[in-house]
Amino acid sequence: MTQPIDLYYWPTPNGWKVSIALEEMGLPYNLQLVNIGAGEQFEPSFLSIAPNNRMPAIVDPDGPDGKPISVFESGAILQYLGRKTGQFYGSTPREQVAVEEWLMWQMGGVGPMAGQAHHFLKYAPSMDPPNDLPYAKDRYRNETARLYGVLDRRLAENQFVAGGFFSIADMAIWPWASLWEGQEQTLDDKPHMARWLEAVSSRPGVQAGRAVAAELRSNLQSDREAQKILFGKG
Repeated sequence: MTQPIDLYYWPTPNGWKVSIALEEMGLPYNLQLVNIGAGEQFEPSFLSIAPNNRMPAIVDPDGPDGKPISVFESGAILQYLGRKTGQFYGSTPREQVAVEEWLMWQMGGVGPMAGQAHHFLKYAPSMDPPNDLPYAKDRYRNETARLYGVLDRRLAENQFVAGGFFSIADMAIWPWASLWEGQEQTLDDKPHMARWLEAVSSRPGVQAGRAVAAELRSNLQSDREAQKILFGKG
């Protein structure tokens, strides 16, 4: 019988990637909450698993050699789980290349750029004192829009980002793309992205993964203590 995986998690877009994957793959897991607003990501026990003090991370008691293995970085976790289960990673070398291309595109582009858009559009202006920086807001809003244009053009020719099959690349991109409104984006000129967002959102595994500990998601625009911990200033 498969032993449960320990999921170190907080309800953020990066956390959703892995909770969605575990639900989609039908893997049992134990939820280990890491309250990033309270600084729990800096505790030595967590740093021994995730040295970059970021969640999510996992510990799989049934690693590749039958021994426990810990994995940090959401993209690496998705690749590990895809290889472990043989699911959502493509069935041919060509498909696997496409999955990895779009997974890396998310890790290097959408995640960082949309994350900065959230920061400068929503959080920085609400700090004390406010940091309302028009250049930064325009920079990250515009770069996020460019990336979503790339995504829309890809989806004009493909049902999902890697081709005609749902994959870990979709699991990586959807959590950030689903928050397009907070990034001050529009779908009016991105019909293919809109279609894809709806299709992914309708999957039971995605819904279940997104709902994990959803009640703990806080409003960083008003939480001064969390701002100090996450952003280094109040």
